[in-house]
Amino acid sequence: MKKAIKVLSVLALVLIMFTGCAKKDADSIKIGGIFPLSGPVAVYGVEAKNGIELAIEEINAAGGINGKNVVLISEDDEGNPEKTVNAFKKLTTKDKVTMIIGSLTSGCTAAITTLAQNQKVLLIAPAATMESITDAGNFIFRACFIDPFQGTVGGKFSAETLKAKKAAVLYDVANDYSIGLYENFKKAFLASGGIMAAEESYTTNDMDFNAQITKIKKANPDVVYLPDYYATVALIAKQLRAQGVNASIVGADGWGGIVDNAGDEILNGFYSDHYAADSTDPKVVSFVNSYKNKYNSTPVSFAALGYDSMYIIKDAIVNAGSTDASAVRDAVEKTNGAYVTGKLTFDAKRNPVKSAVMMEIVKAEGKLTPVYRATVNP
Repeated sequence: MKKAIKVLSVLALVLIMFTGCAKKDADSIKIGGIFPLSGPVAVYGVEAKNGIELAIEEINAAGGINGKNVVLISEDDEGNPEKTVNAFKKLTTKDKVTMIIGSLTSGCTAAITTLAQNQKVLLIAPAATMESITDAGNFIFRACFIDPFQGTVGGKFSAETLKAKKAAVLYDVANDYSIGLYENFKKAFLASGGIMAAEESYTTNDMDFNAQITKIKKANPDVVYLPDYYATVALIAKQLRAQGVNASIVGADGWGGIVDNAGDEILNGFYSDHYAADSTDPKVVSFVNSYKNKYNSTPVSFAALGYDSMYIIKDAIVNAGSTDASAVRDAVEKTNGAYVTGKLTFDAKRNPVKSAVMMEIVKAEGKLTPVYRATVNP
């Protein structure tokens, strides 16, 4: 008899725990997150996750979404597409998540877009700029502009603002992000009356660029376009300056965080980005101040894009009056509002229609700092 009572007590305890967990799940909205929190592009993932967590903190402090608290369940993909797939499967099977923010790089995001579409999981990519990302279907959105736009921005800025006549490009032949930017920079620069003096390439993980830089130096360009991520750009810039190439260097949003990972070699450097932290726009000022108070650093664009991604989902859930992924998807498609990275609507391919900014790297009070230089509209 005692044994039977003991068994019943255990079963009752399990039932209470299960009921408690079920109630907790019912009272919360789970958002999945996939980011590179370690590995070579970890700064992107950490910043994006910080931005999302800041947004969730604000949303929950204001009463949640329709009375429910938001919970972020995040996974580290290390910038590895295979691990992105594993993270997606874990979030959707074990955690039963139907809305995901991530991943950060284009290659990792592309690895899960078809899975998300087939399972009707709403996927918002904060920073995957490769043009084909949304081709998988109507459940795939992004918060950032696409590579053709920022490649074009870089080319126009170099010709029209920097008044460059000759350009050189050094790009990663094994990286779709780098290739897409290079191709669109070239089109825009040529269309603006410039000439391509040198077009050199390398392969991912290369460390020595001196052979290509020798050819670039001989071409004597006014500007060198470096469409890659901050770690590689920092290496190339150091070798460029060491060989006496003092031309302006121009890049794209992959430069985010470079001021914390490079030295004076990136001065006279400019890059296209999604927002300017020194903007006087009230939404930007509020976001930057809140981020600084929470993390004690100035947020780069990946933090702003993560923050906006969460608010896009929040606004869509409110407008849909539901957390059903299909209903939220329909509401996201109708987004028309002002966010930290600009006034945003979505085009027919679920790419945001919004402006880009050009940032200049300067030295202020002994510290490298990106400052706003120009806005380029779509």
